[in-house]
Amino acid sequence: MEVAIYNSKGEDTGKKINLSDEIFGIEPSEHAIYLDVKQYLANQRQGTHKVKERAENAHSTRKIKKQKGTGGARAGSIKSPVFVGGGTIFGPRPRDYSFKLNKKVKQLARKSALATKAQGNSVSILENFTLEGPRTKSYIEFLTGFEALNTKTLLILPEVDTNVVLSSRNLQKAKVVTADSLNTYDLMHADRLLIAEGALSKLESLLQ
Repeated sequence: MEVAIYNSKGEDTGKKINLSDEIFGIEPSEHAIYLDVKQYLANQRQGTHKVKERAENAHSTRKIKKQKGTGGARAGSIKSPVFVGGGTIFGPRPRDYSFKLNKKVKQLARKSALATKAQGNSVSILENFTLEGPRTKSYIEFLTGFEALNTKTLLILPEVDTNVVLSSRNLQKAKVVTADSLNTYDLMHADRLLIAEGALSKLESLLQ
């Protein structure tokens, strides 16, 4: 798949580059994407939820009324879940939501996400660039050149560029990542992928 290379102003440089068919040309696996996104979201959960159960409630242990003769149901403890202030039945307990996913499935998921975006014409390749300083205005101008200011964008760089990262941080719909920290969730969440040339070669070596 041959695509144009743009500069940081969104202008076509006249140069072309071939996207690897082994990554951008595969048949996307929706199930692999689903599993990888599910694992990513599961790993975001702290799992520290907890409620007090019957045995943990700080109430008296005396029998609250006699066994027979009251005309009502028998009751032994004020901690019973049927009373207000009693324990919670089957409430959440602290737990770990993470689960194992094979490396090859995760790799297939990232390739499938990239292929999905490429086949939807949502991928733009640009020359390696940097910003002179950390200014949000500079990043707004950069996105405006690609007509992506009000679009959820993901910029993929070969290495961490502090000026670019800081410039994008105040923009809610913009995210900047490096090629080696890319995940399927970020790829699928973005409506537009902007990939630097250096990051593209890094991605191809990581995913092939």
